[in-house]
Amino acid sequence: MDRTGGLLNVVDVEATCWEGTPPPGAVSEIIEIGLTVVDLERGVRRARHRLLVRPARSTVSAFCTELTGLTQDEVDQGADFADACRELAARHHAGERPWASWGDYDRHQFTRQCAAADTRYPFGHRHTNAKAVFAAAHGLRKRPGMAQALRIAGLPLEGRHHRGEDDAWNIAALVLRLAERGAWPDVP
Repeated sequence: MDRTGGLLNVVDVEATCWEGTPPPGAVSEIIEIGLTVVDLERGVRRARHRLLVRPARSTVSAFCTELTGLTQDEVDQGADFADACRELAARHHAGERPWASWGDYDRHQFTRQCAAADTRYPFGHRHTNAKAVFAAAHGLRKRPGMAQALRIAGLPLEGRHHRGEDDAWNIAALVLRLAERGAWPDVP
């Protein structure tokens, strides 16, 4: 295995959202980063982490709270986005380890928000879209959502759906199932 020791960071973010159009001047911002460390060599989920992030240009709507369970008071206690990115790099080796997310939303959200906040992108270039790998491994033309993928794989949904920490944990279970089948790609 490579110098990362077979470890993979599985990341899932939750961001401010609205039922309809965002309020004037508001933009979607990351408010929670869930991260599960997967040991691909041993086939286990090693650790789960949660970083709360304080939004700078938006607030948590009632719709967002209903969806994620996160409140404005809760995220107000979080780190600012730049500090959260620095923590991902320093504590979670985000720039060194390969990483995966369910789809490309999380990667694109980080790219957009880093550019807007003039913050260094915390991840390396080795990203895998777990949703695409799952669909290909199962011969699916349409890429399923995470909850549907868990049902297809015969795995339980652990925790609360649309909670970053829990979703990263569940995506990690799907990654390990794919690895068991020999369907998880080696990331150079």
